[in-house]
Amino acid sequence: MQRQTRREFLKTAGFAAASAGMSPVLSSCTSLGQITGARNTKPNIIFILADDLGYGDLGYYGQKTIKTPNLDRMAEQGMRFTDHYAGSTVCAPSRCALMVGQHTGHCLVRGNARVPLRPEDVTVAELLKGAGYTTAIIGKWGLGEADSTGIPNRQGFDYWFGYLNQRHAHNYYPDYLWRNEEKVRLKNVVKPVNPPGGVASERVEYSHDLFTKEALAFLERNEDGPFFLYLAYTIPHANNEARQKGMEVPSLGRYAETDWPEPQKGHAAMITRMDRDIGRLFAKLKELGIDKDTLVVFSSDNGPHKEGGADPAFFRSWGALRGYKRALYEGGIRVPMLARWPGKVKAGSVTDHVSAFWDFLPTCAELAGMEAPENIDGISYLPTLLGQPEKQKEHELLYWEFHEQGKKQAVRIGDWKGVRLNVAKNPDGPIEIYNLKEDLGEKQNVADEHPEIVAQIAECMKEARTPSEHWPLPGQ
Repeated sequence: MQRQTRREFLKTAGFAAASAGMSPVLSSCTSLGQITGARNTKPNIIFILADDLGYGDLGYYGQKTIKTPNLDRMAEQGMRFTDHYAGSTVCAPSRCALMVGQHTGHCLVRGNARVPLRPEDVTVAELLKGAGYTTAIIGKWGLGEADSTGIPNRQGFDYWFGYLNQRHAHNYYPDYLWRNEEKVRLKNVVKPVNPPGGVASERVEYSHDLFTKEALAFLERNEDGPFFLYLAYTIPHANNEARQKGMEVPSLGRYAETDWPEPQKGHAAMITRMDRDIGRLFAKLKELGIDKDTLVVFSSDNGPHKEGGADPAFFRSWGALRGYKRALYEGGIRVPMLARWPGKVKAGSVTDHVSAFWDFLPTCAELAGMEAPENIDGISYLPTLLGQPEKQKEHELLYWEFHEQGKKQAVRIGDWKGVRLNVAKNPDGPIEIYNLKEDLGEKQNVADEHPEIVAQIAECMKEARTPSEHWPLPGQ
């Protein structure tokens, strides 16, 4: 089926009525706020995205050394997802999947390249904006350069502050950031390295701190809601251009006196600093009296990295999983996800519902009482959040493709996981098969024992994608 144009979708989803001063098309979830006594009939939504944070980097996911008290408290007060997946194993395609509700077999951006979102791509922000939300992104974008069709202000965001370019986002002490379509000059002095990347010679303003300040100000400006805030932190990504000194942070804090290598001190300090500032966001929600009106989701865009001197083995950042960033094994794509919504999401709950980044858009659509676009791959996980598993739809399969290191594909069907490597050289090459229920660490390839599963996953790898001029696969 052909994808709807943006105009067609906006019309059918109720945007035309909304723009004319009438209520958009609403679902039964519209009355959520009225039933629960919230000040808005639609909840505020905050999505906090870490950058290259591993499945095992948080206390509630098994981390013993790095301190994350506020995120641990978020898990205690909300829901922890054990089987949640990023959109990809690197930044840009993962963020594209999050924004447009499609996996990397269908979405436009399937790799780390400067391919901007198009006018016809319908984002979460555009959907929510049509439902009366004030929308903002603060942090890292990566889906469109300046003056392109992909910049946040042309993709449904009312307000935008941060990095457009991913390489520019490596540097935590940049000499400028973007506010909407204007450059904001900072006090840092930067030596260009692999431009727009760079390394600061004078470090004054730390971008993460600026993002938190902007986020707190956004909450104050929009306390009457409803609002959508996409807070895309860059912690704990490395500044690759700084090589072994890439874990940039103003202070090592409690980790300064450890006998660890300097990059590992920086890695831990960055995560704890992010955790501290997430605590400040929760405190602000309570101060403004909108804590119970706000769903907060936290996740990471892919698995842990091995860049800038960082070593994911040092803290076991992958937890019990195999692999890290750029792998399609679980360690590269399975990520932590926490959801907190006081009075709606049961405190201390845990779910093994299998979900992925492309589920966020339809979840938001259901929360806002809007129809989701056609041909998305996502399924709303709102029933799971509300403790209604009997109403929760399940995925038939999850699909990923990755266009570096010889090209790779992966599929999950139930407890079965299939991975094919070196697709560029051998598109019909061998598929590794793992039973995740019995072998979470993907240590035992059981393909020879289950030829029927191999055949099923091979077929899925062919059928789950559409051709892409930017990211082709041989024979497809």
